[in-house]
Amino acid sequence: MLTLDLTNAPRSHDLAPGVQVQLRPLTTALMVATRSDPAVEAMPEEASDEERAVAFAKALARRAVLAWEGIGDADGNPIDPSEQAIDALLDVWPIFEAFQLSYVSKGLLLEQEKNASALSPTGPSAGATDTARVANPAEPARQPARTAPRG
Repeated sequence: MLTLDLTNAPRSHDLAPGVQVQLRPLTTALMVATRSDPAVEAMPEEASDEERAVAFAKALARRAVLAWEGIGDADGNPIDPSEQAIDALLDVWPIFEAFQLSYVSKGLLLEQEKNASALSPTGPSAGATDTARVANPAEPARQPARTAPRG
């Protein structure tokens, strides 16, 4: 059963020991806005899937991060989230992975569940429909079936 959180409140995610990020809920509006982010749309056609994933994750994080704890500058002073700081944070591999697993993948799991095949009610072919129709099933086929060439 899918449970709906109607509060739409931000949630905290632990991305590493001592690093906690408060994120907006992963909504349809947030995903659609991220897909049309200029950095995502500017990806060259020949960009790899990995490059696209990083660009998308950074664009999503720039929209989703509201606050954080445990993140500082080179001198160890706490800093507030900014576009540049969020991008730098996601350049840290374990943080990127934690962001993908704890935030992004939860939305994608629902997408995968939605695309799964439904179980047949009483067996593998129950409820299946014919994909080809014969005008008169008593008449033999006029031509033999064609097969793909071997080779």
